[in-house]
Amino acid sequence: MASRRGIAFRSRVASRRGAASRREAASRRGVAFRGGTAPGEGSLLRRRIRVLLAVLVTAAVVVPLTAAARPAIPAPAPAALAPVTAATLDRTYAANRANAELASRMAAAHGDAHRAAADRAVAAPSRRLLSYDGRGAGRLAEIFGDLAHADRVAVLVPGSDTSLDTYERFHEAAAALHRRLTGQAPAGTSTAVVAWLGYTTPGTVSSTVLTTDRADEAAPALREFIRGLHALTGPDTHVSLLCHSYGSVVCGRAAAGLDVDDLVLLGSPGTGADSVTALRTRARVWAARGADDWVAEVPHASVDLFGTTVGFGTDPVAPSFGARVFTAGDAGHSDYFRPGSASLANLTRIVLGETTEVTHA
Repeated sequence: MASRRGIAFRSRVASRRGAASRREAASRRGVAFRGGTAPGEGSLLRRRIRVLLAVLVTAAVVVPLTAAARPAIPAPAPAALAPVTAATLDRTYAANRANAELASRMAAAHGDAHRAAADRAVAAPSRRLLSYDGRGAGRLAEIFGDLAHADRVAVLVPGSDTSLDTYERFHEAAAALHRRLTGQAPAGTSTAVVAWLGYTTPGTVSSTVLTTDRADEAAPALREFIRGLHALTGPDTHVSLLCHSYGSVVCGRAAAGLDVDDLVLLGSPGTGADSVTALRTRARVWAARGADDWVAEVPHASVDLFGTTVGFGTDPVAPSFGARVFTAGDAGHSDYFRPGSASLANLTRIVLGETTEVTHA
């Protein structure tokens, strides 16, 4: 019996030594976790990291096959336009609608009825397209309200899986905010909303949604857009940047060069920065996450995997990040602009500058 206990003891020791050796080997291979964890949180973080890595591996196999299955959709180059001014806005809108209509006809001739319908929807006479490019996944900026005379402008930056094919849900979010702003704005205050789909968003199930690569590509375009917006509206216009999901990563990467008054992070997986200070922005930084938002289960950490950083660091609603956390009620991941919601009410207050009225989580 004593001999068997001795064998069992030696087996446990060997197992522990083997596990330690494996951890040491992993460290030598360059696998490093940034950010500490409190006692008892380590196992939960490890489980979440394993989920994240599983998604990464799945995406590396599934996404290239899915993308290869859909042929390129023909579309015209963007309309050739002079620099936009307040006086030329209507001509700009008309030219971009005409370009979208041409893209719709080309998609229909190609046999893609879904893209043809999406292009046709944004080509409607009521739509105000500040920019439009129907090639690939598509890019555009749509205006709600009188941009030339707006005192306060909200710019919405979308997250993953937003493209021309899915654009109408983003359009509805911007429209809902504009309706609320119009109804709540004090007399004499003019507002406008911009739906900015100015970058190629990652797919929710893809390797690109787990790194800052797409955000790094998008950041210069967002900075240039905000500069152009101020040139059009005037330097005194109050601009709020509302960034949803992966869009908050884009805003985080662009923050240091953005002339905005408020930076709002909604349902954010992280920004790539560990704190508000690290964003290097003069803007007030806000954050919210609804009670039913699945992004709460995303590992809010960053992992170095052989030279590639996966994940986006500190949770923006965590006290350590330093944002002004406000109430989003029971919002799910796609519900932050839902009419009648607590989140939409607070977003309206932020855009209008009624910051003392914002309810805090």
